[in-house]
Amino acid sequence: MIQFGTNPIAWANDDDQSLGADIPTERILEEAGRLIGFDGIENGHRWPQDDPQALMELLGGYGLTFVSGWHSMNVLAHSVEQEKQAIQPHLDKLKHNGCKVCIACETSNSIQGRDLPLSARPVLDAQSMKEFGAKVEEIAQYCADQGIALVYHHHMGTVVQSPEDIDAFMAATGPATKLLFDAGHCYFGGGDPAGILARHVSRVGHFHAKNVRPAIRAQVEANGLSFMDGVRAGVFTVPGDQEGGVDFEPLLRILKGYGYDGWIVIEAEQDPDQRNPLLYQTLGLHTLKRIARETGLI
Repeated sequence: MIQFGTNPIAWANDDDQSLGADIPTERILEEAGRLIGFDGIENGHRWPQDDPQALMELLGGYGLTFVSGWHSMNVLAHSVEQEKQAIQPHLDKLKHNGCKVCIACETSNSIQGRDLPLSARPVLDAQSMKEFGAKVEEIAQYCADQGIALVYHHHMGTVVQSPEDIDAFMAATGPATKLLFDAGHCYFGGGDPAGILARHVSRVGHFHAKNVRPAIRAQVEANGLSFMDGVRAGVFTVPGDQEGGVDFEPLLRILKGYGYDGWIVIEAEQDPDQRNPLLYQTLGLHTLKRIARETGLI
């Protein structure tokens, strides 16, 4: 069954916690659950991090389920056994809340939170990507053995950013490793979202419906800005925003054609002082549901 979720970074950013710092936690949950009507919400720094039951009760009080949460991998710096130990508490939280996927991304050498131009991001050569992929696959199998699919998040500022990176990573991993397809990061990274999704849809385990403003993306590249400079400038937005460059109709049609059966999550960080989360998230959800009905996805 297709379910629609959101991420609290639209209200209170995790990487730059000054964005939305004045927004009460209760407002985030009230708007996401009761006013807009999302089925669930992903992790954020405002939620209980070490008490899975408290997390379930907090979100459930607003009609929301816990979709999943980000786990920072350090495969390039640690052994596979160390990484298995590091991910286990996260898996325990996910299992307690009935989650089916674990969102993971390599962050040991990421520049996504650093004051560096995106052009300075790390790149793996072909052999290093193969070795990296083999280790991720081993960790993904460890997750799968516990009933959780590891969904790898290709992300700006990391070793899996460009369309070529995505293709190489998927070739370097096996069936246990699933892809978190993020339309916005795909577009921002220079890829054709429909083309890349069509190539890898058989292994897509999670979908982030993020949109991109092409004009601001061009500014980020031209001026050598960092990832967070782009976020603060408003490079990301929601489906349905006329300033956005991503067409979601072919993407949902591809999901329908393959029989995708999982979460579609609006993960679109913006400065809430500049773009009201209630308005933008409502636009995003209504747009996705309309397209989903038109394509037969729901």
